Amino acid sequence: MHVLSVNLGRATAVDHTDAPGGFTGIGKRPAPGPVRVSAPGPKGIGGSGLEGDAVCDLRHHGGDHQAVYAYAREDLDWWEGELDRELPAGLFGENLTTSGVDVTGALLGERWRIGSELVLEVASARIPCRTFQGALGEKAWVRRYTQAARPGAYLRVVQEGPVSPGDGIEVVHRPDHDVTVELWFRAFTTDRSLLPRTLAAGGAMEPQAHETVRAYMEKYGDQHGKQSGERPASGPGAGRM
Repeated sequence: MHVLSVNLGRATAVDHTDAPGGFTGIGKRPAPGPVRVSAPGPKGIGGSGLEGDAVCDLRHHGGDHQAVYAYAREDLDWWEGELDRELPAGLFGENLTTSGVDVTGALLGERWRIGSELVLEVASARIPCRTFQGALGEKAWVRRYTQAARPGAYLRVVQEGPVSPGDGIEVVHRPDHDVTVELWFRAFTTDRSLLPRTLAAGGAMEPQAHETVRAYMEKYGDQHGKQSGERPASGPGAGRM
């Protein structure tokens, strides 16, 4: 398991974002490294955890629980087959393109040591947004991406350090619950009946997500019929910009 590519984005003006000023940093390009990774601060104030990486809409993106976005090269390869096009590292807006890591099956609260110093913790899944669809140029991309449930993972910084292409990834802690990135993603997009189960992730889940679950349970309780087919909402974990 290793980092295949470290990707950084620059603020770019586009017509497919609601960010103030019309800028986005979703289009990321590989960097040689090392790149310093640190906790960026609370949501609304902090941006990306990677030095030199632009996050242009702090209302919805960035902050400690979305400090780093990782996506598996294996999932990019799968999408290449589905879309019949080349998908280079960074095109999905990921900071880390990984190899050999089951990102979708990772547990919230799972910790990865990358290289000799950096430790990251899985915090949530990426929920697609209008900017992501515009950047890809694929019709109905938000719906298609959501149905595929290969969302990639947001990570928070536990121990600061540098990251470079080729750095090894070691799972140093795996919590005792079943809240995977995929389950969390489905709960917050297509199957709201799963929301109560996400509470098992405890403090690994960002406060905004806890608030969403509490509001759901106040309305429906622990058990409720599937809300299949719900449109993805702009909530915790929404796409990196």
